[in-house]
Amino acid sequence: REHTDTYEQWYEGRYKRAEVWQKKIMAQLVGKDPGIKELLEFGCGTTRFTRWWKEIGIEATGGDLSPFMLGQAVHLFDGDLVNADSHYMPFKDNSFDVVAFITTFEYYIDPIQVIKEAARVGKRGIAFGMMNRNSPKVLRRRVQEIFGKNPFYLTATFYTPQLLTQKIHEALSGRKYTIEWTCTGLPKWFPLQQWSLPIGDFFGLYIRFDD
Repeated sequence: REHTDTYEQWYEGRYKRAEVWQKKIMAQLVGKDPGIKELLEFGCGTTRFTRWWKEIGIEATGGDLSPFMLGQAVHLFDGDLVNADSHYMPFKDNSFDVVAFITTFEYYIDPIQVIKEAARVGKRGIAFGMMNRNSPKVLRRRVQEIFGKNPFYLTATFYTPQLLTQKIHEALSGRKYTIEWTCTGLPKWFPLQQWSLPIGDFFGLYIRFDD
């Protein structure tokens, strides 16, 4: 609870520039399919990203396991919210066009089960916004944890695009799909802020179902 009340403020500080680029690449990936009208974002937190989907023409529903996060979200988001576990989504098959996870997939106990559930509920695809393992920040976070600081990532498993793709292949065996990804979260001084190399603080990955 001590962190939920200041969650939104954190995004308005030094993290703001990173958020702009994260939204930009997620819009590129998801926006390529004009058939996407309804989206379920699991791990929605205070709905920081969930509120934004509307700006690119997508109606979003938010889901989260934390009642404290949803307690904040209900005052900020005018869409539907559900208190539920992403491992067992309380929705019928193909209830949404897409299921999205924005910097939350890293915390799931059984990622294979979550991908399977997302594939069941999302009929057109699955969108991931991920904290990249190929980033200096990951090493910094682990060092901070050794000294008892920055507890937010203690239970997180960081992925690269390749590692996440392996999980996807394992979970979606027998399905036909296309995967696209791109990275951002590069230093401000760097000449590029987005590229197709698996290096950067954040990557977006989209699974488009072809069957």
